[in-house]
Amino acid sequence: MSPAKTPAEILDVDGHEVRVTSPDRVVFPEPGLTKLDLVRYYLSVAEGALRGAGGRPMVLKRFSKGLDQEPFFQKRVPENHPAFIDTATLHYASGTSAEETVIRDAAGLAWVVNLGCLDLNPHPVRAEDLDHPDELRVDLDPMPGVDWAQIVDVAFIAREVLEDHGLVGWPKTSGSRGLHILVRIRPEWSYADVRLAAETLAREVENRAPGLATARWWKEERGESVFVDFNQNAKDRTVASAYSIRALPDARVSTPLTWDEVRDRRPGEFTVLTVPERFRSMGDPHAGIDDAAGSLDALLALAEELGPAEKPPRGSDGSGRRASTMPLIEVARTKTKTEALDALETWKQRHPEAASELHPADVLVDGMRGSSSLWYRVRVNLQHVPDAERPAQENLIADYDPWAGRSAP
Repeated sequence: MSPAKTPAEILDVDGHEVRVTSPDRVVFPEPGLTKLDLVRYYLSVAEGALRGAGGRPMVLKRFSKGLDQEPFFQKRVPENHPAFIDTATLHYASGTSAEETVIRDAAGLAWVVNLGCLDLNPHPVRAEDLDHPDELRVDLDPMPGVDWAQIVDVAFIAREVLEDHGLVGWPKTSGSRGLHILVRIRPEWSYADVRLAAETLAREVENRAPGLATARWWKEERGESVFVDFNQNAKDRTVASAYSIRALPDARVSTPLTWDEVRDRRPGEFTVLTVPERFRSMGDPHAGIDDAAGSLDALLALAEELGPAEKPPRGSDGSGRRASTMPLIEVARTKTKTEALDALETWKQRHPEAASELHPADVLVDGMRGSSSLWYRVRVNLQHVPDAERPAQENLIADYDPWAGRSAP
């Protein structure tokens, strides 16, 4: 973030002093929201935001250079953090560890927002038990070309599967195009068990809604469907929690819904400007979530019944990497999404005939997690382009290396 142009504002938040630097710096130009406005937003919905993120170690996703720049991800709690910020040491699958931030009160919310965090990204575990998740996360991620009605249909099928297996789902907008369904579970299962249960749920949703939903992990194989993203339950993964502000121009908020609202409401209705009044008037639709912790036994039994998920074939080059079943070409690797979209347009201009044959879901622009920030990979699936008209793999239009200059841990 840019240097302070006005004096810091000191807030008294439930007896804790929180310093807000550059309070009048505009973060969201379209609605004219300042940094202090964002702090006040989180204080206005603190009860709900803490229900989703409080008491959990979290990754700090910091937009230190503004909304139009890529954020960086900070696992380790900043040095000299105040006494009201707790910590927990997580051990990652890579063999590394990090002492992460744990917020427990409204002052903690204000403090992380002052660091440049817009959304809150907690792990699905409590700080008191880091090995046993107490939340299964169902992420309904629509592919390009999928409308809201299809997302809703899949959400209700997912709810039905959950109920059939003794679990309660709590829906919320993702803050982007999709829906999340949160499921509280008793902290009795490992990460591996929780991920298996989530994958089994996804497979069962696909079985009940073929063509509408998919559990296929490889993006190019999904078509115009809703991906039930079970891998959000893998260890080290985080998702934006309830009442998180998302980095979209309208300051959209990931908002808890009642099931009666899911079909009729739209993500764009819920913003920093509208959610506080909704929270004051109706409270938090997820207020009962912590009293609804269930068991994974039935989903894990279904996993045994379904058997192992189909694995992708491996390439014949000796690398051990999987071989795609689709005719993919890679276009670019870039530092920013804007650069990725520019590279895609360059490719389309080079190959207008092939570009005219593409379906929305054939264009794959993926945000990839680097060591501390996102980078972008652009690929094109040529499945709908006649064989004779398919462009060959060419040199990448841009070839950004997110690990350049970094040594392996």
